[in-house]
Amino acid sequence: MSQERRIKVLVAKLGLDGHDRGAKVIARALKDAGMEVVYTGLRQTPEQIVKAALQEDVDVIGVSILSGAHLELVPLVVQQMKEKGLNDVVLVVGGVIPPQDIPKLKEMGVDEVFLPGSSLKEITERITKAVSTKRGLKIAS
Repeated sequence: MSQERRIKVLVAKLGLDGHDRGAKVIARALKDAGMEVVYTGLRQTPEQIVKAALQEDVDVIGVSILSGAHLELVPLVVQQMKEKGLNDVVLVVGGVIPPQDIPKLKEMGVDEVFLPGSSLKEITERITKAVSTKRGLKIAS
């Protein structure tokens, strides 16, 4: 049985990135699209991100990473999600990611990858579709 409600997204800066303007722009766009957004701030560990996701009972974890450490850090987020039973939570990653790394991230368990230049409309649509598919939610308009 599906539920109808707003999508709740946790936006986090993973690792030692010191720049969060893009993450804040995405958070604002998701809010403007009707989603509830929790922003955790800079320099979050995989453990902190997943703990916050559990506490906030989110539908989506959105990780922003610009440092180039995505292949080292994202698997730790996936591992934490599995350990905490967040198998139906959508995981999206955005940032400076070489296109050849996208299949690797998806094999790890990332649902969507967004590169610089992705339109805000495309991001919100793909997140909505992923949540609808993975969590069986009817999205409130």
